[in-house]
Amino acid sequence: MAATALTYSEDQAEAHDRIAEMLRTSGVDLDEGLLTPPREGRASVMAVVGKAGSGKTLLLAALFHALEEAGVEVVSGDYEGRRRRDRRTLAILAPTNKAASVLRTRGVPATTIHRILYTPVYDPEYEKIADWLAGNGERPEIEALTEQALDRAHAFYQNNKSIPGALAAAGLRGSDFITGWKRREEPLDIGFVDEASMLDEKQFEDLKEIFPTLLLFGDPAQLPPVKGEGGGMVFDTLAAPAKLELHRIHRQDADNPILDLAHALGDPDVGFEDFERLVEEAARRDERVKWAQRVEVDLMARSPVLVWRNATRIRLINAFRAVHGAPETELLPGEPLICDGIELPLKHRKKRLDLEARGLIKGAQVIYLGPGRRAGFSRLHVIGAEDPQVSAASIVKIEKPDEEEPFIPFAANMGATFLHGAAVTIHKAQGSQWPDVQVFAPDIYAAARMGRSEAGQPLWKRLAYVAVTRAEERLHWVVRNRLSKPTGPLRVDDLRTGPVPLKLEAEET
Repeated sequence: MAATALTYSEDQAEAHDRIAEMLRTSGVDLDEGLLTPPREGRASVMAVVGKAGSGKTLLLAALFHALEEAGVEVVSGDYEGRRRRDRRTLAILAPTNKAASVLRTRGVPATTIHRILYTPVYDPEYEKIADWLAGNGERPEIEALTEQALDRAHAFYQNNKSIPGALAAAGLRGSDFITGWKRREEPLDIGFVDEASMLDEKQFEDLKEIFPTLLLFGDPAQLPPVKGEGGGMVFDTLAAPAKLELHRIHRQDADNPILDLAHALGDPDVGFEDFERLVEEAARRDERVKWAQRVEVDLMARSPVLVWRNATRIRLINAFRAVHGAPETELLPGEPLICDGIELPLKHRKKRLDLEARGLIKGAQVIYLGPGRRAGFSRLHVIGAEDPQVSAASIVKIEKPDEEEPFIPFAANMGATFLHGAAVTIHKAQGSQWPDVQVFAPDIYAAARMGRSEAGQPLWKRLAYVAVTRAEERLHWVVRNRLSKPTGPLRVDDLRTGPVPLKLEAEET
């Protein structure tokens, strides 16, 4: 790994060496590029923890490339070839679609945890194409496809390494290739998990069952998972040799005013008023920080306003719909939604797995595209999903201020449930990032006045830290309860439709 040593900080280099030693004991030698078959009964868990900007993602990406160069195969959510006893594999996971998509934009082939927990069932005819593309079989003869279609699939796969994308290039739909989903029965090999601060104990136990070698990457300053016990994170229980801490801000992030503000929250002497002064000063000298007098409604359609209080969230959502002239009885194409789970009876377990494995997991950010072909169905774009276009039976709930029961303008008897996504709580925003993030500062102030603590830290500081670090490019610190007018109608033409339009309209329900 001499090439990466030039970009590593001292603590990153030490973490890399410790991880390389863990991998060596499992039969993967990065220095020599040697692989030995997996060893039965050997299990190890290690965590890399550090605040935003400490270089966790850079280290994860460098380790991925080193494993790939050594001959370790990446197992993704779109296709898994036939198992070989001597094969060494790596899966790179994130708790949410958006977190996985952030890694993919950086060249790391990540997928969601759910997509790995459940494996696809392939149509045998088209599995021959997948095996051929992955280098595990001869070029097939498929009655339904011409030689030119197979050539298009091959050309696509050479550049993109996506089986569904290649099949789409050949003229197939995902529903032609994937016939269903099942719970994974056999363990995998090496697992990397980003945003591990979001894991609860059940997910952690599931991952340990699947991956004999498991490496977690997490931020200890995030908010602990809602389901977590004792307000902690799963890596808190690891002993010091198995928990590697990155302290230094990596030099590529050293001049980032957003990260400067996030790390200022670690100073115990900084109160809320002090922090707001730091925000205001940063806004005067750097355009990446905005001292905002109002919420920009145009941004809310793609990146929600981050709030602490549920009442604030509901008020902002209704204000967003009002300024866009959205009728109470229906949704407008382009309105943002948040998946709140799947409501299906046990007899439809297969359908639940199908929807969840293809992106409609709790917390997924979704854009409403319009009604489906049958009553109660919606056409949806799942933000960050590898195959974003879906259609599913939907139950949409629009909550109203000071009313206990939500108004439901669009409903099926059962299916995926959604809340409006123009504003979300900071807890639900964990694992996601957006180019522009608006933080509703009056809510952070309310948390500061309450004086509450969580996991030994003032709650307002943990809220502010998570909210601020959701911003990739610009942070908008909104200081007044005001909303701008939209500059134009809601739109959907900016949403990508590839790599393959998976058909999820199993309308027999």
